[in-house]
Amino acid sequence: MAVSTHVEFDNHESVLFCHDRSSDLRAIIAVHNTNRGPAIGGCRMWPYASEDDALTDVLRLSKGMSYKNAVVGLPHGGGKSVIIGDPKSGKSPALFEAFGRFVDQLGGTYIVAEDVGTSVSDMASVARSTPFVAGLSANISGGGDPSPFTAEGVFLAIQEAVHFRRGGRDLTGISVIVQGLGHVGVSLCQKLYEAGAKLFVADIDDQRAVSVAARFAALKVAPDEVYDCKADIYAPCALGATLNPENIKRLKVDIVAGSANNQLADDHCADLLRTRKILYLPDFVINSGGVINVASEVSGHYSKSHVDKALRAIPEVVREIISQAAREDRSPNAVALDLAIKRLSDKSDLLTFDAKESSRTALQTALG
Repeated sequence: MAVSTHVEFDNHESVLFCHDRSSDLRAIIAVHNTNRGPAIGGCRMWPYASEDDALTDVLRLSKGMSYKNAVVGLPHGGGKSVIIGDPKSGKSPALFEAFGRFVDQLGGTYIVAEDVGTSVSDMASVARSTPFVAGLSANISGGGDPSPFTAEGVFLAIQEAVHFRRGGRDLTGISVIVQGLGHVGVSLCQKLYEAGAKLFVADIDDQRAVSVAARFAALKVAPDEVYDCKADIYAPCALGATLNPENIKRLKVDIVAGSANNQLADDHCADLLRTRKILYLPDFVINSGGVINVASEVSGHYSKSHVDKALRAIPEVVREIISQAAREDRSPNAVALDLAIKRLSDKSDLLTFDAKESSRTALQTALG
């Protein structure tokens, strides 16, 4: 199948199919847009049913990274990579070293970090073959696992959504369904639990769901039952495209706000949520904390204080997006997409991580 005819292909700059026989590596790297700077985005490892499924995912994810990086003002374009394989049984240092050699072939147009199914230690293996890698451990001047920063941004956005709907940011007694209990999902559960929220948790790994439920006094829900569970908030934190016309009809929540990329099966789903008066926070805005942390590392001036400052701006842009959407009778997703597309060609307000002071972020001013 020719990539140019693929339904998800959207003028990507390059798509690299990778195969290394000795390590059994099969991977795809997609660079969507580098107008704002080198593409940056994580490497996902997943047992895709087919190469076409992997291609669909990497094309959607890389495009989403372009939007995400543009909205938060990062000096980076969007890219993503996927390794076809089971992260529980298919990993080896040789596999990630081979993957790093393919990243290196792109000459710095793509910078990789961890994503679903990959870790800090995996990125250390990638780093043996290329300097174009981030998400490395702090003991080698890296920013560490970006997952807690992603979770923090989503948590702050949830507080803002609750404030918009209820007039206060106190989450005591607020019920939240967290679907997907990977690094980000568990970090989000921790923050919500400490804030007094009542949790429902779901994961395809039942034992993990049982363990997390016990840890946070949560009620375990079967993965397909999340759409029928009555709660205040649904937080998708697993794979994308889980919200479609069929299950949107089943939702019994007021707000959808989670860390998963590409949560909507298509953009029309945002209008379906709006019709049902469910407030949807665009995923590529609220899950940007991890890539902000990675970008700070890539800059060579890693500063947790600068990262924290940028994270605090996420609820500000959420407030502006949902307010503008209400004024214009549009979905927040449509407003956020317009902003992202506009900023893909606009370099007037890039977020930097200089040694002394971070620049004013696009999050603080883009809609002002």
